[in-house]
Amino acid sequence: MQNSLIKNVVIVGGGTAGWMTAAALATVLRGKYSIRVVESDEIGIVGVGEATIPMIQRFNQVLGIDENEFLRETQGTFKLGIEFVNWGKLGDRYIHGFGTIGQDLFTVRFDQYWQKMRSLGKAKGLGEYSITRMAALANKFMPARHDVPNSPLNQIAYAYHFDASLYAKFLRKFSEARGVKRVEGKIVQVSQREIDGHIDAVVLENGERIEGDLFIDCSGFRGLLIEQTLKTGYEDWTHWLPCDRALAVPCESAPKLTPYTRSTAHKAGWQWRIPLQHRIGNGHVYCSQFTSDDEAAATLLANLDGKPLAEPRMLKFNTGMRKQSWNRNVVAIGLSSGFLEPLESTSIHLIQSSISRLIDFFPNQGFNPTEISEYNRQSRFEYERIRDFVILHYKLNQRDDANFWKACAEMAIPDTLAHKMDLFKTSGRLLRIDNELFAEVGWLQVLEGQNLKADSYHSLVDLQSEADIIEYMESVREVIAKCVDVMPDHAAYIAHHCAAKS
Repeated sequence: MQNSLIKNVVIVGGGTAGWMTAAALATVLRGKYSIRVVESDEIGIVGVGEATIPMIQRFNQVLGIDENEFLRETQGTFKLGIEFVNWGKLGDRYIHGFGTIGQDLFTVRFDQYWQKMRSLGKAKGLGEYSITRMAALANKFMPARHDVPNSPLNQIAYAYHFDASLYAKFLRKFSEARGVKRVEGKIVQVSQREIDGHIDAVVLENGERIEGDLFIDCSGFRGLLIEQTLKTGYEDWTHWLPCDRALAVPCESAPKLTPYTRSTAHKAGWQWRIPLQHRIGNGHVYCSQFTSDDEAAATLLANLDGKPLAEPRMLKFNTGMRKQSWNRNVVAIGLSSGFLEPLESTSIHLIQSSISRLIDFFPNQGFNPTEISEYNRQSRFEYERIRDFVILHYKLNQRDDANFWKACAEMAIPDTLAHKMDLFKTSGRLLRIDNELFAEVGWLQVLEGQNLKADSYHSLVDLQSEADIIEYMESVREVIAKCVDVMPDHAAYIAHHCAAKS
């Protein structure tokens, strides 16, 4: 039994998706394949996805990237979670922090004891039992200390904020040092084999023909190969996630360097705030049915920490996913495979997980249809589950001050999401299916942060006396507070370990 190996991998488009793919494949394939990135300086890169979730650490570790060097080169900062402002009622705020909450006791999870005590008026706010949430509020940061096994300091989960265009540049240098070739040029034609419709080459403006066996479409929203050429089709989710535009603008830094992203709900959408070492990234994601572009830009500019450093740049999008992420010999990665607004900072993670899945199912010349079908099933599952988590934020609002939010609260939602919300409402139960991206602790923080109260709690909680539960919860809270006290200031940690050149 002989596998006929493919020899040439062609990545169409650079940016974060293209260079993350090139860097990962160059590392894993160890120079045994030709990898080329076709990129045009004329074509702009979206480059606004600057906030990440903790899985990015794994990506960098697999590539052997030094954390401090990476942060210096990308003007990066640390991220312990996302603060949500005005998402429940006007004036509400909560943090979705990374990592654990509390510490499990016997057979039942911590949050179930908290649910009981909260119903009796004897628990503190959920955030007081999370080291990342308390550290975020105090502007403190340090990486997890693995030499102290039973301490909250061992449970500090974090991600990064960085300049996406500098990250692409950093990965380009990394990839080229490992044999990846960059081809400058604009693609004017895509050539397909008559026998099976597989793509066999892309043709550049100067007439150069770039041939390949496997093509990876990182061409952004337009999906040059996956959609314009192969007509794969797109599943539109605008009926659940109605925001269809974003305006992005950088501004001057604020006096405090916060270790978290902020998402502030406005009257027809929300604004992101991503603190970097040299500036703050901002954007307003909104629904054009409920506000004009001029109004949206005015809202964005009125809510900046400092002077804008450019004119706001607009992106138009339809939330949804490609009907197949892998079609024939083309794999779509990044915006070409689908788009979920950056509310929970999942866009770079979706690139990362697509690359990881491609490596798991890396093809030979046969392009096995069963494997391609399984790749597409897994890809769909991931998109749909993240979609549900993002919809939750909109559905679970109690805003009565704007028609956009009223419409979101009243909309029909996917059955998969309704089931999760019902389970939580009846018993505080949290359901994670097949290792989906967001674990129980993430769902808990959004459900609770946006005021959905559980009617009951796990019956086995009552095996412990009230006094014991109070003592246990109080000890968790006190230990976390002491740990946060000894953590360094976020800005001071960066200045000491990974400050970028000014």
